Amino acid sequence: MQKKLHIKKGDTVMVITGESKGQKGRVLEVDRDKNRALVEGVNMVSKHTKPNTKAPQGGIIKKEAPINVTNMMLIDPTSGKPTRVGKRLNEKNKLVRYSKKSGEEIK
Repeated sequence: MQKKLHIKKGDTVMVITGESKGQKGRVLEVDRDKNRALVEGVNMVSKHTKPNTKAPQGGIIKKEAPINVTNMMLIDPTSGKPTRVGKRLNEKNKLVRYSKKSGEEIK
């Protein structure tokens, strides 16, 4: 069974610990089995590549590496600050995520 995470693809997050601390970005991909997420422009690593159709010259390219989801916090849609995430039932009896800071529902 896969774990439920507080972060989904498309969310805007801030890294709270590690080498990329303080950086913000959009979540591109979430790996629930490994508890990691790929964030746009964060945790950039250099990768050595052989020549191929995408990079005919080959060489060193910069790309994002996954980060543990415990090292990031969701950005509150109203205030723009990092917030913890809770889950509750809305008026339609559907389980939704909400910001603990502002109480607003997260889409």
